[in-house]
Amino acid sequence: MTVLVNGEAGATLSVLDPMVLRGDGCFEAARVYGGACFRIDDHLDRLARSAVALEIELPSLDTIAGWCRALAEELGTGVIRVLASAGPSGGQGERGTVVVFSEPLPEILEAYRLLPVVAPWHPAGEQWALAGVKTLSYAPNMAASRQARASSFDDALLLSKTGTMLEMPTSTIVWVIDGVLETPALDLGILASITRKAVLELCERQDIRVSEGRFATERLASADEVMMLSSIKEVRPVLAVGKRLFEPGPMTAMVGDAYSRLVAEELNC
Repeated sequence: MTVLVNGEAGATLSVLDPMVLRGDGCFEAARVYGGACFRIDDHLDRLARSAVALEIELPSLDTIAGWCRALAEELGTGVIRVLASAGPSGGQGERGTVVVFSEPLPEILEAYRLLPVVAPWHPAGEQWALAGVKTLSYAPNMAASRQARASSFDDALLLSKTGTMLEMPTSTIVWVIDGVLETPALDLGILASITRKAVLELCERQDIRVSEGRFATERLASADEVMMLSSIKEVRPVLAVGKRLFEPGPMTAMVGDAYSRLVAEELNC
């Protein structure tokens, strides 16, 4: 693992930095294929939007992209993560802290089983300053994942207090009904996923209808297949949501293949 702190290898990170002390900051995680990050510009644009919401002053995105590309080339295959905070002084008269590091791919399952978990911490459509911001404060999401694994599931599907489907702790949920791909709308305060955006672009190219909205879990009773999307896990079938069982379907396979081709096309790999 190679770690850069404000572009310097071997530099230290203060324990007083708000990203360490309070989880106050934002982050991105981009998958690396053949020594290149997929859609790193999209990831850094989202990082910049998160930084504005958190009042973090970043170096130029070109500078951060350069750090990411250098580590990606060295890594070959894996994940590049970018963490940012306002710095130990809380942004008072100085630029923030940016940490960029590389790591191998984590374990990725072929398919996932999800436990519905109510997420009272999620904005779920309520307006607030950090709705949709990719903050470092993921402890509630990670607790939901642990709850799911303790119940013999692979991950959680977060729900609003009224039962509206939101997202997974680190992924987007998508399902198919009568050939239409459905997914929760961004105005619920869910993350504007880079993979979600890419898949919706692919659906437009292939004339696949997409419906974004607010859906209760009961909607899945009519689903022909369910899938999850993430930068790290890519496109994976979902075999269960609670007691509802699903089979991997042709739309999931088609979307997964199209996504792989898109990566290869954009990165020439």
